[in-house]
This record gives sequence, C-alpha cells and structure tokens, in this order.
Amino acid sequence: MSLVDNGPVRAYLDICALKRPFDDQAQPRIRLEAHAVLELLAAASDRVTFVGSPAHDVENTQNPLPWRARRVAAWLEGATTRLDAKADDLIRRTSELMALGFRNFDAFHVACAEFGHADAFATTDDRLLGLGRRHAAALRVRIVDVLTLAKEVAS
Repeated sequence: MSLVDNGPVRAYLDICALKRPFDDQAQPRIRLEAHAVLELLAAASDRVTFVGSPAHDVENTQNPLPWRARRVAAWLEGATTRLDAKADDLIRRTSELMALGFRNFDAFHVACAEFGHADAFATTDDRLLGLGRRHAAALRVRIVDVLTLAKEVAS
C-alpha cells in the first residue's frame, strides 16, 4: 500500500531539492533527481500536496542567481499548504534539531516540515539523509531522497 492510498502525500521539498533541476545534468544521479523533482512538482493534487514554509522563503532569498530564485519562488507560491506555527515553537524545535547535529537551515526546514504535518521531507542532500536515518525516532517527519518520494507518489 502506498502513502497515496490514504489521500495525497503531504510533501516538503527542501531548497536543495527544488534547485536540483537547475544543476549540471551531466551526472546521471543529478539528472535522475532533477527528473524526480519535476515529476513531483507536476503530480496531480490527489497524489501530492506540497507544504511551504518560512524556511523556504528565507533560504531562497539567499540564492545568488536571481533567475533561479524567481523560478523556485514561483514553485513555492504554488505550495498548496503553508504551515501555521508560532515562531517560538519553530525556534525551540530548530534548536533541538541542531543539538542532534542538523545544520541551521536543515534544522529549520525539518522543524517546518514537522509543524506542517508533512508525511515526507524530500532532499538531495546525503548528509541530511544520513542524519534523518540516524535520528528517525526523534523526528516527526520521515526524511527521504527525492527518488524514493517520486516512486511512492507515482505508485
């Protein structure tokens, strides 16, 4: 049984995943991940619901390539759900995640995904995936690679 059997998957894609389609496609892994992200973004609303967050907005404003930041911002505007969380709660949870070894923005994104009630947090970041596996019991969201999430949404 796939996640989609119980309604659309609530998906949170971090900024590295959203920027993957703009990376150099010469490497097979990059090409496959870029395709997976584009497939997720094009998926029907009965298959996937995207969670957008302040972490997305803040990190995307730091993108050094304005054209890429605009494109990612357009995708983020299409997020079907925005989280509703108190700043103090997000700060507290981000700090807890940083104590586990998550980097600043990664911790902020994971906290946002948790407060957005995401079923899956998708990334292309190997370090983040490793931390997600190592600390799965302490997380309220499952951290997966974009290929895994795309397969789950498609099945």
